[in-house]
Amino acid sequence: MYCIKTPQWLQWLYRSCIWHIPTKEKTIYLTFDDGPNPIATNFVLDELKKYNAQASFFCVGKNVVEHQTIYQRILDEGHAVGNHTYNHLNGWKTDSKTYLEDVHQARQYIDTNIFRPPYGRIKRFQIQQIQTAFNMRIIMWDVLSGDFDTTISAQTCIENVILSTKPGSIIVFHDSEKAFERLSIALPTILAFFVAEGYTFKKL
Repeated sequence: MYCIKTPQWLQWLYRSCIWHIPTKEKTIYLTFDDGPNPIATNFVLDELKKYNAQASFFCVGKNVVEHQTIYQRILDEGHAVGNHTYNHLNGWKTDSKTYLEDVHQARQYIDTNIFRPPYGRIKRFQIQQIQTAFNMRIIMWDVLSGDFDTTISAQTCIENVILSTKPGSIIVFHDSEKAFERLSIALPTILAFFVAEGYTFKKL
């Protein structure tokens, strides 16, 4: 089970994390987790370029090592990158020493001051250490597209985003092979929709 719109009580409980960007302007923040991926990430970059849209890519360290050219393209085209651990670890299921070592390993390849925990699952001690020892901001989200969910359609992903997004929203997609079937249809539609509504897309 997962929530498309992040509940307020959860945002309050983990209020040291960033869930949205307060603004009155028509600005939204697209984020892409789990890449780089040869097919999905290049597709995303091509679509973003069509709309002069900026985004943030929360990269898995081992994928950066494997696909350095794609990672460099993300940087060259002016997007932000974030640390998403080296091995895509679930913080709830991983002891903190191992988890923090994995985050540190990813830092050797991803130069950034923003971090997103895989699955959004992270312990309070891990949050504290990432914020203090690593001096990184932890970026969550207030809109989850659901593109990772193989039981739903691309149209459902589109509706999830359009119905839940407001100015300052941080929206999660995945530039992964698993999500690509839905992402490849949903992303162009969502970009076109919000541009027509007068929104701009910025990086974190």
